[in-house]
Amino acid sequence: MSLVNGLPAHVLLVHFVVVLVPLTALALVVCAIWPAAARRLGLVLPLLALVTLLSVPLTSNAGEWLEGHVADNALVRRHAELGDGLLPWAGGLFVLAAVLWWKVGRTPATAASETPRRPGTPVRVAAAVLSLVVAAGAVVDVYRIGDSGAKAAWHDGYSKTASHGGDEG
Repeated sequence: MSLVNGLPAHVLLVHFVVVLVPLTALALVVCAIWPAAARRLGLVLPLLALVTLLSVPLTSNAGEWLEGHVADNALVRRHAELGDGLLPWAGGLFVLAAVLWWKVGRTPATAASETPRRPGTPVRVAAAVLSLVVAAGAVVDVYRIGDSGAKAAWHDGYSKTASHGGDEG
């Protein structure tokens, strides 16, 4: 996919990644810390993580097409390099979401309430910490990629002073 309605597809697809990665990260952490939320969301969590995972290479491929159609400079190269690093984070979100669903989310709420569980078991604590680390890494990476992309797109592309007398009144 290269163009959508005459615009580079990357410019449009990147908005899905910017929304889905933090949303998936937040949902994962909430479900890892609060098993009742994982049971309530059920299959929604791994499906959200799967859509997030699929959106990353789609957006990256559109970005590679765009990279070949803009002036080559260090800012564009840096953005492309950073963008290549998001897929493992998105993969981690998906794997953890699937494991969490498999272990907790597919258990019916009634069966879960009949089985007493200790709230701080080492496995649950480790899962929560791992989910928090992967979620934070994914969100920070999206921020860094977005920041580098904005710099690549907008460096020298605007004036710090209004060009049309913007404060007329």
